[in-house]
Amino acid sequence: MAYYINRKKKHADIQLGFLLKECILNTQKNWEELVFLCIGSDRITGDSLGPYIGYQLSQYMLPHTNIYGTLEQPVHALNLSGTMEQIHTRHPQALIIAIDASLGAKKHLGYITVGNGSIRPGAGVRKDLPEVGDVYITGIVCASGFLEHLALSNTRLAFVVSMADTITNAILSVYTETSSLIQTL
Repeated sequence: MAYYINRKKKHADIQLGFLLKECILNTQKNWEELVFLCIGSDRITGDSLGPYIGYQLSQYMLPHTNIYGTLEQPVHALNLSGTMEQIHTRHPQALIIAIDASLGAKKHLGYITVGNGSIRPGAGVRKDLPEVGDVYITGIVCASGFLEHLALSNTRLAFVVSMADTITNAILSVYTETSSLIQTL
């Protein structure tokens, strides 16, 4: 089940944090560490949501946490499969939280989704990439249906940064509780 949060609503980060924590607690996987897989390209504004969140999270020293996909080292269509191999080799007991920009219905533009399960990066622009993640967070940055590549390229940076700030704040707000869960496993 996907939960939709309007990033413009007051306390959207708190609501997202609460739902993210619920999704983490409801996973059926035994895990010992977290991996944030922040997917996207820093060369396309609308697709830079994941790498920007990865950049923000990498500024913190979060124990038992690994971040893949930043502005400096993005995870995108060309290296996603190799990155997933690295993650499975280096972090076999990790809970993977996949973060990506997405396309959606016009009425959901600006919403953030969170849920259990995997996502298929690039599906909105007709790329055939593997499903990734145990939990996902997506930010709906463009409406789907017409010239998606152009729409992603013309997405305002302020819009992406605002959405990234909401998601990063949500992750940080629940991190302490989630980190203590890891230590008790």
